[in-house]
Amino acid sequence: MADVTSEQDDERRVAVQALESSFSELMTVFRRFVSEAAERVSPGMLPATFKALSVVSRFGPLTLSALAERLAADKGFLSRSITELEDLGLVTRTPDPNDRRSRLIAVTEVGHARLAEARAPHESRLFDAIADWTLDDIRHLSTLLHALAVGEVPARD
Repeated sequence: MADVTSEQDDERRVAVQALESSFSELMTVFRRFVSEAAERVSPGMLPATFKALSVVSRFGPLTLSALAERLAADKGFLSRSITELEDLGLVTRTPDPNDRRSRLIAVTEVGHARLAEARAPHESRLFDAIADWTLDDIRHLSTLLHALAVGEVPARD
């Protein structure tokens, strides 16, 4: 019985190492995509600033503290990024009605348009890359990735 468990542990270890390798490849590609998209939004924009814009677009309006928490990033760096985005007309900061000491960061119409333009080439690449996948496979991968991200066991059908 111990040999079977040991073999299963070895197989699991090999499978997890292969998964780590695949994630490494995927993250390298993703970093390149983010860098290219940031450059399309505004030449010289740092990828981290682009990520801040993306998160505010997806989850905003947000306070700087909420954004920092969501990105696990330094508030000082984020403050400079938001100032850059505001100077470019991509975000606005308005008083938070729930806490007048805070300000809510929201993406402007121009910001949404620039994000859409910047993301378009990569969205079509992903769409093309999985063009021959079934909808069930795409949904299953999404479920698995979400479960991995939040540390849950994926739901079984």
